[in-house]
Amino acid sequence: MELSVLNINGQETGRKVTLNDAVFGIEPNDHVIYLDVKQYMANQRQGTAKSKERSELSGSTRKLGRQKGGGGARRGDINSPVLVGGARVFGPKPRDYSFKLNKKVKILARKSALSYKAKDNEIIVVDNFDLSAPKTKDFVNITKNLKVDGKKTLVVLPEVNKNVHLSARNLQKAEIMSASNINTYKILNADVLVITEASLEKIESVLNR
Repeated sequence: MELSVLNINGQETGRKVTLNDAVFGIEPNDHVIYLDVKQYMANQRQGTAKSKERSELSGSTRKLGRQKGGGGARRGDINSPVLVGGARVFGPKPRDYSFKLNKKVKILARKSALSYKAKDNEIIVVDNFDLSAPKTKDFVNITKNLKVDGKKTLVVLPEVNKNVHLSARNLQKAEIMSASNINTYKILNADVLVITEASLEKIESVLNR
């Protein structure tokens, strides 16, 4: 698949790039996409929810009523779960939600996500994406030139660029990532991918192993 290379003014440079079919042209595998997104979402969970069990509450252990004849439940002490202010039965405890996913599965998921984007013509290739100073206005002007303003845009750079990151961090629908850190969730969550030529080469070299 061939794409025209644009500059940050939205104009064609007269050059074209060919997307590697081994990365951008495979038959997408929906199940591995699901697994990779599931792992990403699980890794975002803090797992810090905690409620107190009966033994952790401070309160008298004196039995409040007799065993039989009271007409109610045998509830024991004031920490009983059946009482207001009592403990919670089988409440949440701090835990780690992350799980292992094979490297080949993750690579296939990213290839599948990129293939979906290429198939839907949601990839824009630019020759360079650099700003001389951190300025949100300049970043917004570039998105207008590329006709992606108002869309959730993922800009993929070959490496961390502080000026671009600072320019986009206040924009709700823009996100900046380096080519080595892109993941399936971020790819699918974006309406359009803006990828620099250098990033394209890096993505293909990382995923086409």
